[in-house]
Amino acid sequence: MELYEYASLDAVGLRALIRAREVSAAEVESVARRALAAADADLGALTLPLFEPALDHEPEGPFGGVPFVIKDSGPFARGVPFTLGSRSIRGAVAQADHDLMARFRAAGLVALGQTTAPELGLSFSTEPVRYGPTRNPWAPDRGVGGSSGGAAALVAAGAVPFAHGNDGAGSLRVPAACCGLVGLKPSRGRTPSGPLAGEAAFGQTVEFGLTRTVRDTAHLLDAVAAPPVGDKYTAPPPLRPYAEELRADPGRLRVALTTRAWSGVPVDPQVAAAAETAGQVLEWIGHVVTPAGPAVDPDAVVEALMLSVYATGAAMLRAPRRPDPSLLEAVSRVVLGETEAASALDVMAAVDAQHRVTRPVGDFFTRYDLLVTPTLGQLPAPHGTLDYDGPGHTARSWLRRILEYGPFTAVFNVSGHPAMSLPLGQSREGLPVGVQLVAAHGREDLLLRVAAQLEQAAPWEDRRPPFFCEVG
Repeated sequence: MELYEYASLDAVGLRALIRAREVSAAEVESVARRALAAADADLGALTLPLFEPALDHEPEGPFGGVPFVIKDSGPFARGVPFTLGSRSIRGAVAQADHDLMARFRAAGLVALGQTTAPELGLSFSTEPVRYGPTRNPWAPDRGVGGSSGGAAALVAAGAVPFAHGNDGAGSLRVPAACCGLVGLKPSRGRTPSGPLAGEAAFGQTVEFGLTRTVRDTAHLLDAVAAPPVGDKYTAPPPLRPYAEELRADPGRLRVALTTRAWSGVPVDPQVAAAAETAGQVLEWIGHVVTPAGPAVDPDAVVEALMLSVYATGAAMLRAPRRPDPSLLEAVSRVVLGETEAASALDVMAAVDAQHRVTRPVGDFFTRYDLLVTPTLGQLPAPHGTLDYDGPGHTARSWLRRILEYGPFTAVFNVSGHPAMSLPLGQSREGLPVGVQLVAAHGREDLLLRVAAQLEQAAPWEDRRPPFFCEVG
């Protein structure tokens, strides 16, 4: 298999070739290792040397033999070191598989490496002091978003067809928008979030992955999320496999569209135009599109996100070895200090704020089937725009800072609704622009049906960044 052949295929396509014995899994892995090494040399997206051998997996799983990478977001894969992007974490090794990693192994995914993330995952840029900035394959002077930034860079560059990531305020959708990918944040409870208590940040953080095609997203969701096991996952089970939803007619939908940020921060006209164009395409398809959006209190969003801050800080403070403050970046030090000082009343105030966001969003989806917004408020930012190691921030002021850049995503982590970013736009500079779709709780099926319609009506498959493995 040639590099250009490998990079041009999504995961479903690669698995089909392996099953047909047109190429062996060993040959695919060999090409993937070359692609990952080349991409990392230019983009700085891996935290460790490639795994040798690949992590254990089931070769006959639905994705048997398909290359994959995991995110450095904590203890995830048994025996693999992790740092959470921090100089303060050294020698830490996962003692057990995360529940989702167990499903990745059962699906047959061939984990070959670990991707970069900002320190503690608390930024919309992937520029940790420990590893330096991860560069965007569309423009090396621009960021890849965060926190699943290394994952996004490698998928966008064609080094792997999809990659693990998670999303606590936009950490899948923001990198998807920056790098021209499909990024689904499933409903709260749709995918495994254990085994560590508090790991899912009071339900705000959801585990999944990044892809280049809608069908890969659907098949990956089938592999890791359905059916729910016992009473551990709270999202309603799908009526049929998600991959089958891609062929289903969603009917004539009531679609709301807004390009105004709830906080009132400015939205780049090119970003807003991409969402408006998506609305026009949906109208052309036959849906009813109306200017509207849920009534969201932006201050309540920030207060609710303090649950994620407290969960992150608590995990660090409960670690067997507390981090050395001198080796933490500035905002991380603030997060640990504010977490240690927080009382039960502070946590309850954040829980109350989460309810004040969730109720109006839930009510909104009794009147509309789908919401369309920009994913980010701006184009992919130059490196250094979001300075996590800069002085002077409180936890809340840092949250407001990142929400100036990405004001549309975090609401749906707070409310638990499924949301996905699609690479439907491109700026005059040639940078990708993401458009976000949101649906009622448990309606990933609807998101996938509409995403498939948009992918067919406004395809992005032929767009390639300047750094892409088939040409790089």
